[in-house]
Amino acid sequence: MATLLRFYGLSLVFTLVCLGLGVWYGLESTGDLRATAAMLWIILVLSVLEISLSFDNAVVNASVLKDMDAVWQKRFLTWGIAFAVFGMRVVFPLAIVAIAAGLGPLETIDLSLNNPAEYERIVSSAHVGIAGFGGAFLAMVGLKFFFDRDKDVHWIAVVERQLSRFGALPAAEIAILLLVLWGISNLLPPSEALTFVVAGMLGLVTFIAVEGVNTILQLSEQKQQLAGAAVRSGLGGFLYLNVLDASFSFDGVIGAFALSNNMIVIALGLSIGAMFVRSMTIHLVEQGTLAEYRFLEHGAFWAIIVLGAIMLLSARFHIPETITGVIGAVLIGLSLLWSIRHNRQQAKATARALTRG
Repeated sequence: MATLLRFYGLSLVFTLVCLGLGVWYGLESTGDLRATAAMLWIILVLSVLEISLSFDNAVVNASVLKDMDAVWQKRFLTWGIAFAVFGMRVVFPLAIVAIAAGLGPLETIDLSLNNPAEYERIVSSAHVGIAGFGGAFLAMVGLKFFFDRDKDVHWIAVVERQLSRFGALPAAEIAILLLVLWGISNLLPPSEALTFVVAGMLGLVTFIAVEGVNTILQLSEQKQQLAGAAVRSGLGGFLYLNVLDASFSFDGVIGAFALSNNMIVIALGLSIGAMFVRSMTIHLVEQGTLAEYRFLEHGAFWAIIVLGAIMLLSARFHIPETITGVIGAVLIGLSLLWSIRHNRQQAKATARALTRG
């Protein structure tokens, strides 16, 4: 219990603060206990939904953070969470409305508070572009993990070995993504198709740009280390993780409007979920869970590919967020079970070798 409180204590306190703010806001805006209780219930449901959808995000965050130095780990877990909680859950939807409706910041805030139905309509109208950008970026994250010819650990071996071999082909994953973008755009009306393709290409360019910055920084560090300087920067990983977190949150922010069109309620619920993702990330890094369960990372990246595909398809088809959460949970759960099974087999093999020796 003490260990869990060490990792999740701050998130629990943050949850209580958000619920307290929810009670205050509900009573101030409605003056009715029943309406306030309904708001609190939606906040709790949104937080649970966000946590269930974001466990794969925590696993991928941990896989990047474990290779970063302590300074940049701390920066991501402080500045990064501020960006995830405030930037993506509050500023991002407001920015969409401001740009789409040609409103100023104060007018947008006023619209979100006093005309939530119109606010929801404008945010939802941007879904095609958001789906193209976020889906493309997430798809590239997942494909890059499997299109790696140096990858020697495989969970779904019959598939992952073949994908690893394709890694020898330059830009194979980019070609696949562009074909998918083209195929889905053919299912959309012409005006939406152009928005979708442009947004998808921008998502692809963003991924390449972040990867490029990361590579440049790594090369610079290697040169300095060869010269005798002890340096290690996590700036590339920091940028990568923040864009990744943003891409993960797109779907949750848009999907939250299925439960409420109140900006305050959505921000409180999703922020609680974001804080728990931070806690899960720290837990995974400090406990060395990824090293202990060798296929857990694979399950998370498969879940990312599925989430990316669902986001891209959501430009044309309505896919409930619960389906995304269930598929992600099943993939991660199966990879965890396979990891436990592998560990037991290894332990038995070691015990037999010792007995024979």
